[in-house]
Amino acid sequence: MRYDLVDRRCVVTGASSGIGKEIARNLAYFGATVVMACRDRERGGLALEEIVADSGNDRVSLMLVDLASLASIRTLAKNLSAGGSPVHLLVNNAACLAQTRRTSPAGFALTWATNVLAYFALTNLLLPVLRKSAPARVIHVASTYARGLDLADVQFEKRRYSGLRAYAQSKQADRMLAWRLAALLPSTEVSVHACHPGLVASGLYRDQSGWLRRALGLGSWLMKNEREGALTPTFVAADPEVQTPTGRFWIDRAPASCEFATRHDEIRALWRLCSDMSKTDAF
Repeated sequence: MRYDLVDRRCVVTGASSGIGKEIARNLAYFGATVVMACRDRERGGLALEEIVADSGNDRVSLMLVDLASLASIRTLAKNLSAGGSPVHLLVNNAACLAQTRRTSPAGFALTWATNVLAYFALTNLLLPVLRKSAPARVIHVASTYARGLDLADVQFEKRRYSGLRAYAQSKQADRMLAWRLAALLPSTEVSVHACHPGLVASGLYRDQSGWLRRALGLGSWLMKNEREGALTPTFVAADPEVQTPTGRFWIDRAPASCEFATRHDEIRALWRLCSDMSKTDAF
């Protein structure tokens, strides 16, 4: 893949490691102005230095954000749009897979806050500048491991908590939010897509234990490395042919069918729920 993104300003969340770091590296190779939105200053700084040295692109910067905190997300959105700066591309990539049920600063279940509310809130807060920067693009890094969304109990307050079930629910929600946003926006302004990077041997699984850790260890030879995992998100972010039609789900750089796309009532209900929880809605 080779693209000319010299006139594009791109934001990648969770860019200090894993596929987020590789997506940021790829966009820097293509000449883009890249903002790495990261939680950890030290890890983010080291990743920034590596990407600048590797790509030869010095228009790469770091902005700190805790994506489990809505207050921190608001600050990031304000800083990104300061001085009328454009945002042409937003890659919502950061994710967590919490083995035990933990909560965010606002009291939301951590996986839901990081993997769903952060995608929703940051996108909606940046939507005015994205539309002003048109043509622009929003990418939700999702998964084929997406299922089990329970709109009556998204925070596992009634159900027995499972880290994998909470993660799968969040990825289903990410795909459905992408379809709703795509339906609300003309693709000539902001094109919206979701993609599956593949099963990637990344830091997302570093805190797992028990049978999951053993299974991942045994199956690691079947998993993609982080650079391979970044290929589809990079393609969906950078290829000009992806802009239209909007609202597609991508696997291995090809559009794929998505069963959740037809659940229109559930999609609208999810949007309303995220709007109420995050107090951010550009519509």
